[in-house]
Amino acid sequence: MVNESEVLKDVLVLGAGQLGMAVLRALAPRARAAGHRLTVLVSPASLTEPSGQEALERLGVDVIGFDLMADEASLAALFSRYRTVLNATGFVAGPGTQMKITRAVLAAGVRRYFPWQFGVDYDVVGRGSGQPVFDEQYDVRQVLRAQRGTEWVIVSTGMFTSFLFEPAFGVVGLDAGKVNGLGSWETRVTVTTPDDIGRLTTEILLAEPRIANEVVYLAGDTISYGELADVVERVTGKKVERTLWTLDRLHADLANAPDDVMARYRAAFARGDGMWWEMSRTFNRRHGYETVDVEGYLRSRLEC
Repeated sequence: MVNESEVLKDVLVLGAGQLGMAVLRALAPRARAAGHRLTVLVSPASLTEPSGQEALERLGVDVIGFDLMADEASLAALFSRYRTVLNATGFVAGPGTQMKITRAVLAAGVRRYFPWQFGVDYDVVGRGSGQPVFDEQYDVRQVLRAQRGTEWVIVSTGMFTSFLFEPAFGVVGLDAGKVNGLGSWETRVTVTTPDDIGRLTTEILLAEPRIANEVVYLAGDTISYGELADVVERVTGKKVERTLWTLDRLHADLANAPDDVMARYRAAFARGDGMWWEMSRTFNRRHGYETVDVEGYLRSRLEC
């Protein structure tokens, strides 16, 4: 059996947003049982938010306020106090931040690093996808692979399941009874809920044999846009209006509004390659962990 006490000693989680809290909810009880406390880094401004502080206090984690916009040397000095850094910050800190954090982790000599890669398969997507953040994520992988001092684990999860139903994304309009397919109705996408990501990332962190220097795939579901429309009809009991947004249309939309983040995402998730993987490849399927699929997520959401 893995020595959880040793693995969970001196762990720093970056961020307490949607994913960060999911990680902390899963990881904090394991750390307490092993006799350790987790530390979470949050923005100094969030320290003034009582509700967030109360949630973290209930989890029994230590909280430090630190600005990720700080220089690389300051980040490295902070990170050097920890054996493991798990990055759940997302893209909110702006372009270049993930690369800066990665360089600081390596400069600090952190033993094990889980970078913010909780998304698509950036190895398949590569550079030049039209998504600057995807380019940066690809570059982060190359930097990690080019060194031997820090173990790394990349957890690929696809998009958050809830994002499929985000009105601004424009794929599912529940109120209007519409589903817009991206690229083709056969184009597939992998999705996972944050709670499943947090739970499964904890299992990956503690897995025996130890997981190091590899990409681990998770998935709550891998679904085509046509299957998504079927799910919406089945769950709501109503026919939906189906409209296909072709790649040509999506690329034209992006050309007309190159700074529109959602137009970039729609074009990216219409491409297929790198946006999905078979469930049989996933850590959760291979190890028998149940996850929430799109239909289960939607039923739960509509019951709330």
